[in-house]
Amino acid sequence: MLDIKTKFFKALTTQELYDLLQLRSEVFVVEQNCVYQDVDGKDQKALHILGYKNDQLVAYTRVFKPGDYFNEASIGRVVVKEKERQYKFGYDIMKASIEAIKNHYNKTLIRISAQTYLKRFYNNLDFIEVGEEYLEDGIPHINMLKS
Repeated sequence: MLDIKTKFFKALTTQELYDLLQLRSEVFVVEQNCVYQDVDGKDQKALHILGYKNDQLVAYTRVFKPGDYFNEASIGRVVVKEKERQYKFGYDIMKASIEAIKNHYNKTLIRISAQTYLKRFYNNLDFIEVGEEYLEDGIPHINMLKS
């Protein structure tokens, strides 16, 4: 079970910010071999969902209120440390993110831009595909909605 912390950008400690940027870089840049600008100026608007196991950050998302990223509330930068994926922490961090959107923004309609190979994972969380597949940073993605 993850220890979840939910924090707005200004409440993040320097160490928390470093850890979340390191985890995102480790997975999205190094593991997925994708050169892209992760530090995109949107973190300041986001609510950050941090998942800890034994005081180590192993799972993370950032969520946005409607209008800050998509018209709907949204979840992005969904990441779980590679060696921790066997424990299904992706479900824990996503459920915490969905709950955070309900608690902080009073919304249940959520849009994500999902990597296509994770479609079934998101289907299991009641997200459905909308529209056509597209490339984002060279990786196939699809928009998905949960109402």
